[in-house]
Formats: sequence, C-alpha cells, structure tokens
Amino acid sequence: MSSSTGTLRVAVLDRDGAFIKVLGNRLDAAGWQHRVLGGIVPVEELVAMKINALVLDMSVLPPEEAWPYLERVCGMLPGLGVIICTNESTVAQRVRGLRLGADDWVAKPCHPEEVMARIEAVVRRRRRRSSDGDERGPLVVGELEIRADQYQAFVAGRSADLTRREFELLQALADAQGSVIERGEVYRRVWGYEMAHGDRSVDVFIRKLRIKLEQLSPSWTYIHTHFGIGYRFDPEPLDPSASGAPASAPAAPAAEPALEPADA
Repeated sequence: MSSSTGTLRVAVLDRDGAFIKVLGNRLDAAGWQHRVLGGIVPVEELVAMKINALVLDMSVLPPEEAWPYLERVCGMLPGLGVIICTNESTVAQRVRGLRLGADDWVAKPCHPEEVMARIEAVVRRRRRRSSDGDERGPLVVGELEIRADQYQAFVAGRSADLTRREFELLQALADAQGSVIERGEVYRRVWGYEMAHGDRSVDVFIRKLRIKLEQLSPSWTYIHTHFGIGYRFDPEPLDPSASGAPASAPAAPAAEPALEPADA
C-alpha cells in the first residue's frame, strides 16, 4: 500500500485478537509504527506516545466510561486523528461519537486496507490544517489571539480552554470574518456533513464558545447572531469609545436556545 503521509504512528485500542493481528500485519507491511492498547490509557500517556492516530473500539470500554473518555481524548489532543472502529452501532451512537470529536467511524467487520486509508485521510487533513495555520500565523482580533497551530485561542496569554470542536467552530467563523455564515454551512465546515433537520448543535456550541470568550474578554463581543440565518464573527468592543472605534447602534442580545445536541 502506497502512502502519501509517510511513516505513521498509530495506537489501536481493541481486544479483538483476529482484527488486531490482521491490521497489525498490514501496518507492519506499510512500515507504520503501531501499539496495541488493551483498555483505557490516560490521556497523558497518549501524549507521550506521540501518535498520529488512534483506532478505537468503543465496545471494549465500560459503557459508563466510553463516551467521557472519547470526549476527553478529542478535547485534550486536538491534533490527534481519532477513528472509531467497532461492531454494530446505532445512528445515534455514530452521531454522538462524531459530535464529540471523532474524525471517522468504521463498522466491523471491515477490511484493514480501508481502516488504513481512513487513517491516512484523517492525518492528511490534520497536517494540512496545521500547515495552513503555520503559514498564516496567529490571528489577533480584539483581545483575542487565535493560534491554528495549537488549536487554541488566548486572551492576554490565558487559554480559552476550547475543545477541538469549539476551536474548529471558532476558526470556521474567523476565516469568514465580517461575513454571515448560514447555520447549515457552519455545520458542513465544522462537522463535515449535512445538518439534519432540527439539529441544534451549531447553536449549542456557539453558546458554549461565547461563554468561554466572554469570561476572558468581557469587554468585547465576537460572535453575532443573525436570527433565522446564521452567525457572523466580527469583534466589536462593548464600549467603542474606549478603543477609539466609531460608535454604532448596540446590537440586541443574542439569546441562544438552552438545548444540548440530541444523541437520538
């Protein structure tokens, strides 16, 4: 198998002996480095492994720990490609995993070549984003500094402590600074597929992102709501006279629906 991503380091969290053996043989043949994990590994250990991707079978984790663990890994390792490779699952489970930050979901039984191709695709996307971030450097707007290479935003050196999904949402809005992006388009750019009817994920994550930004930068507003349409990233001081900016009519407060993304 020819790889355009070079030698990769992959961790496989699985207990399916037959699958691990076949996949391991293919990884060895491709010259990839890999390590098999039998259960939950602290995120700090994953960091130390310096892996490019994690192949995760959700079924090997205790049900009460599986989702929190996935969210923790995706949130704390924004540069890590996460591919869930597991047995039969429901639509609700797949949607939940992708919303928590997984990059891809593969159903077993599956061919190891497909798993490897998906790993390559995920790693390629992440490297491209990192390279783009390095080329354009940090974006400084208002009191906010957006560092694409670190998947984080900072105010006066303090991290906004964004999850990977929150950062991707902020970056998507900032890339179109000053322009209104429709909710469906925001969803496509961040989640990577079409938004289902009635899905409120964009609104919920916008609300969470606003709260974090307001806590660190209370004198600025960054994200504006265009009701019935979408959102606009356009940093404005709440007191324009304090920054020398021209005064403008105050915008009506944007109340977000207090809904959580549905897993069903």
